Amino acid sequence: MTEPRFTVETAMVLAEVAHNRQKDKLKRPYREHVLAVGDALADFDDDIRIAGYLHDIAKDTPITKQALLDMGVSERAVGIIERVTRRFQDDSDNDEAVVLHIAQDHDATLVKIACNAHNSVPERVRALAEKWPDKAPSTRYADAREVLYKAVPRGEIHLVLQRINPDLLSEMDRLAD
Repeated sequence: MTEPRFTVETAMVLAEVAHNRQKDKLKRPYREHVLAVGDALADFDDDIRIAGYLHDIAKDTPITKQALLDMGVSERAVGIIERVTRRFQDDSDNDEAVVLHIAQDHDATLVKIACNAHNSVPERVRALAEKWPDKAPSTRYADAREVLYKAVPRGEIHLVLQRINPDLLSEMDRLAD
């Protein structure tokens, strides 16, 4: 008898449970973010989708790489999760170095584009600006997109943005040229 495979549906449930009590900066359930990122990758293979749902699990929970592997998450999906997790980067305090490292891997780039796009939804950006009016809006996400959009085919970026943040499509057209 073969072991059951770790599925996209299992990743969705794990993401929801693992982030269940966490809140984002706007005090909204954090699980909404990880679920949106995973959902945005629906046009890609299971490993990319699983990594999308679990992209913040190593950052925000005590779940380890070994625990993920023991649960049946593939080496490839775990590798994507590691690549997009800032604390595993050699130069984790350097935003540019982190993005360049991610952009060296096609699959990690797709996950990061989905994450970045969800964090850049106009309603969220406006709400953050209203909550902290004395703090200038960060250009960190826009700067990262300049690198990320050049690392994967435009058609793939379009699939992700169409699902999660269509407002970024015109920017993608401009930056991907």
